[in-house]
Amino acid sequence: MATNKANTEEKKDMVVQQKTDQLATSEKFTNKVLKEFGGNVAGVLQVTDYQRSLIQGYFIAIDRALKTAEEERLRKNASNSDTKYNNDLPINWNTVNLNDLALDLVHYARMGLDMMQDNMLFPIPYKNNKRGWYDVNLMEGYNGIRYIAEKYAVEVPSAVTIEVVYSTDGFRPIKKGKDNRVESYEFEIANAFDRGDIVGGFAYLEFSDTTKNELIIMSMKDIEKRKPQYASANFWGGKKKEKVDGKWQDVEVEGWLDEMVRKTIIREAFSAKHLPRDPKKVDDAYQYMKIKEARIAEVEARVEIEANANTILLDAPRSAPASLPENTAIDHDTGEVLDFDEPTVAATVEQPKNNAAPTF
Repeated sequence: MATNKANTEEKKDMVVQQKTDQLATSEKFTNKVLKEFGGNVAGVLQVTDYQRSLIQGYFIAIDRALKTAEEERLRKNASNSDTKYNNDLPINWNTVNLNDLALDLVHYARMGLDMMQDNMLFPIPYKNNKRGWYDVNLMEGYNGIRYIAEKYAVEVPSAVTIEVVYSTDGFRPIKKGKDNRVESYEFEIANAFDRGDIVGGFAYLEFSDTTKNELIIMSMKDIEKRKPQYASANFWGGKKKEKVDGKWQDVEVEGWLDEMVRKTIIREAFSAKHLPRDPKKVDDAYQYMKIKEARIAEVEARVEIEANANTILLDAPRSAPASLPENTAIDHDTGEVLDFDEPTVAATVEQPKNNAAPTF
């Protein structure tokens, strides 16, 4: 008994020491980020204690994402039948484009997005073959989208309802008109355990002044328009390439269509089209984020095109995510460590010798 107790205490001490070391490293990371940011902007950089703590949290989340991505890189390399398709660039802090990442992190911290909160902000490593490093892009999750919309909106809704509608559900919109001053709806789930096929969805924005309430209706046709051209079947469902008995075949997968439809409706509901941004609230951090999002969308489009053009060479994730696609630490749609630009350039870059911890 005494030996077991001693072992338990020793394990507790190790966990405490690991957390202490991680916090110390995150503090160094924060100082490095602020230094990098200060070298790229004019004027004196001012961050609050809360923003500093957010950046420390970013380090912990990104460190975890890089380790997950590195495990996936090694797994893919081991499963490749031809080594010429291997990714030989290790994924760690020594191969991350820290300069651009520092700019992103400070701006997102100034907006108040917390990477340690559920579905708020996610780091996604992209392999930049042209530069021979990994760019870590930051993507807002459900809560991040809502947080930004409400922070910068002219008027914040008192409540927002998001629903996916199935073929057996009863949904009747009540639109605003000369005899009806308040827009509303009726919604009933007839069979909760077998609702049929998804036919669309809706969002309902409520305000203190009920005459401003807005019902946003999206059919599956509307949702399909917003679906990425090369969307992954792992999430949207459909056919995907899979190895069966050593041969690549088209396999039908169910995917996570309900979650993808819900995500699409949320993005629409909290967009500036329905919740206009207040010019008096919009700051440089928000403007930076919008520019960055446009760039990420362009990169993702190129990634999806290249990934699907070479589908036979790619390995799909071993299982569907337990939660929303944004929770993945690699690509929120495909689960891959993403590449773009000329694949041959990275091979000419001198590779790091190990996966050592970052030296800040």
